[in-house]
Amino acid sequence: MKLRSPMKFSDNTISVLKNFSTINQSLLFRKGNVIRTMSGMKNILAEAIIDEDLPKDFCIYELNQFLNGLSLHQPAELDFVNESYVTIKDSGNNKTKYYYCNPDVIVSPPDKNMELPSQDICFQINSAKLNQLLKAASVYQVPDLCAVGDGKEIRLVVHDKDNTTSNEYSINVGETDKVFSMNFKVVNIKIIPGEYDVVICKKGISKFINTAMNIVYYIALEPDSTFE
Repeated sequence: MKLRSPMKFSDNTISVLKNFSTINQSLLFRKGNVIRTMSGMKNILAEAIIDEDLPKDFCIYELNQFLNGLSLHQPAELDFVNESYVTIKDSGNNKTKYYYCNPDVIVSPPDKNMELPSQDICFQINSAKLNQLLKAASVYQVPDLCAVGDGKEIRLVVHDKDNTTSNEYSINVGETDKVFSMNFKVVNIKIIPGEYDVVICKKGISKFINTAMNIVYYIALEPDSTFE
């Protein structure tokens, strides 16, 4: 049976793919409308529901290159009939043959859905606050972002947790009756700007749920995190 074609990626899908390319340069696309990626260190996993219904599984080794290739065609239409490559074409009858790679040569997430063992810390953060935190981390050249609870409030702090005289910047994101310091590396916060519901499990994993888009990130915490 002939595969459905051609297909165009929406602006929303392109944005998601650009974001995924910062997590892993390669991507295994699965048949359907769910795409998932995982970092090479396996400490970041992301999942998104896209606008398109992909007709088959295929694997792209250089995702940024693939996206740049799409920009050569306005508008870019994708034809998945061939088993070895996708044909990218446009209204001017220009064409690109972009070859798939072997899925065995890339790091990709397991097929099963991830669930947090427990939901021990919950808060929301909007795009403005998140951008301000990441900007402060860049200004002060500090590597750590920590969710800190003192039994009264939850603060997100960017600093160098290994330096007692480190500059730091913090914001309030909620209330708590618990004491904890759940530590991330700033470089692992590779999420699309937006508002997020954040859930942290004391066993060392967090979930960032975008409230406006169908995209979720699971980000591992550092092993020196503490929860009393």
